[in-house]
Amino acid sequence: MSSSPGARRGGLLTYAVLVCAVFVSAFPLYWTLVAASRSNADLARPMPSLLPGPRLLGNLQAVLDEADIGRALLNSLIVSSAITVGTVLCSTLAGFAFAKLRFRGRGALLSAVVASMMIPPQLGVIPLFMLIVKLQWVNQLQAVVLPGLVSAFGVFFMRQFLAQSLPDELIEAARVDGASYARVFWSIVVPVARPAMAVLGLLTFMTAWNDFFWPVVALSSQEPTVQVALRQLGGGYVHDQSVIMAGTLLGTLPVLLVFGLLGRQIVGGIMQGAVKG
Repeated sequence: MSSSPGARRGGLLTYAVLVCAVFVSAFPLYWTLVAASRSNADLARPMPSLLPGPRLLGNLQAVLDEADIGRALLNSLIVSSAITVGTVLCSTLAGFAFAKLRFRGRGALLSAVVASMMIPPQLGVIPLFMLIVKLQWVNQLQAVVLPGLVSAFGVFFMRQFLAQSLPDELIEAARVDGASYARVFWSIVVPVARPAMAVLGLLTFMTAWNDFFWPVVALSSQEPTVQVALRQLGGGYVHDQSVIMAGTLLGTLPVLLVFGLLGRQIVGGIMQGAVKG
């Protein structure tokens, strides 16, 4: 049976919207590549070229000369990975407890967690900095890692997912068979929560990687993360935008790699939810 003209037009319109969305989403990354491969004079023209130029390697070398970008990438990888692992693990544990365990004060504690999301993080910078000074953690990576190991959003996100996706009967059957709560968590909860954990891990990694405010307060230029190191690029009376964009390109590649690794889990979780629905 052939499709109606209205259905064909609707399909074409859908594809046109998707193509436009992909173009709008991918163009900033493409322009970063173009700007990183051009000179500052090329970018200052009224109509700059939209094609990559020949100066990419030279601009990347300038990035390495002006900032310790290698150390910054390593520091950002350590900080972002530690925060991601800690946030995903703690949020999954807490989300499981809030979703499936019965204990006194559960509702009040969950309300406190949700309410903490409404507090601007800037309000805690001064007491947090006083704390790391007292602990002698200034210019050390743990000063950036430890405050980010727990996320109120992550706890609430995992609680909502597990409350809907994890049957109570499955936990009760495991408990009847003699499984401890630790065994239930690793053997039942983690496999069920893997798609949500992948989504939370990606969001957490991107947030930690792109964080600038707290690392620039807690760390110095001798022990920077990527975002702190990027502010050292393109110095002088006239900022060299091509060098800055080359550094930005270097700082973006690890995020794309993480998305490539976790993208299949995310899409698989979405498809699994659609099949269950």
